[in-house]
Amino acid sequence: MAKIKIKQIRSINSKTPNQIRNMKALGLKKIGHVVEKEDTPQIRGMIKKVEYMVKVIE
Repeated sequence: MAKIKIKQIRSINSKTPNQIRNMKALGLKKIGHVVEKEDTPQIRGMIKKVEYMVKVIE
């Protein structure tokens, strides 16, 4: 499977509990943090929920 890199570009302060859980499930902790994940439909769905807080590097 292909890998994608996800970078957090906005803070999770003052966000809904669902958005905070999605960010933690993606493994993101603070602004500038980058994680590498498998490119699956589940991960893409999680990214879609918080797309304004992350940047996808393919």
